[in-house]
Amino acid sequence: MSIVDRLNDTKAAIARAAADCGRDPATVTLVCVTKTFPAEDVAPLLAAGHRVFGENRVQEAMGKWQGLRETFSGIELHLIGPLQSNKTKEAVETFDVIQSVDREKIAQSLAEEMKKQGKRPRLFVQVNTGAEPQKAGVLPQDADAFIALCREKCGLKISGLMCVPPVDEQASPHFALLADIAKRNGVRDLSMGMSSDYELAIQLGANYVRVGSAIMGAREYPQP
Repeated sequence: MSIVDRLNDTKAAIARAAADCGRDPATVTLVCVTKTFPAEDVAPLLAAGHRVFGENRVQEAMGKWQGLRETFSGIELHLIGPLQSNKTKEAVETFDVIQSVDREKIAQSLAEEMKKQGKRPRLFVQVNTGAEPQKAGVLPQDADAFIALCREKCGLKISGLMCVPPVDEQASPHFALLADIAKRNGVRDLSMGMSSDYELAIQLGANYVRVGSAIMGAREYPQP
């Protein structure tokens, strides 16, 4: 099965999952996660018409997507990995959506860069729903205050929330928690669900799902 076949199968599964819970499939956006894969692996997906992609690292995305954007129009690129404050300039230059806003230093740095560049990527707050110490994201109990800080102190518009549930726990409570935080803060977009659980995430309100390995295949990470 080709990479484009897997893309089409995933899109069909997303449409079925949305229809099964009475949602318009057009309300769910597939973010194809292409981290660690070279531009030549991504090009067939662009040629097939897909335009929304996710990357984990600013530096990798800069090198990969400049050429692709020269060839293909209408690309929407999401940063879904942790953002370091010394990379905010490049992140604002490179990404259309930044899904990993999770601390005041990042929020302030983004506000400054967006003003300097006159560019307004959409911003999502990442919530560490499992309170995992090794993971990025604001803790659930701090999310309301952090969203308010982003809006009121930093002047940022928060478009959405994102989470990555613990791998060894049921995802449903984490997705439901994120939806609750979004609702009480008037946040519209929910980025939740990956290759193994995106259909469940759609049932619980996701309108962005981040799917990598189900489309791209297994990743080969460089050996340390």
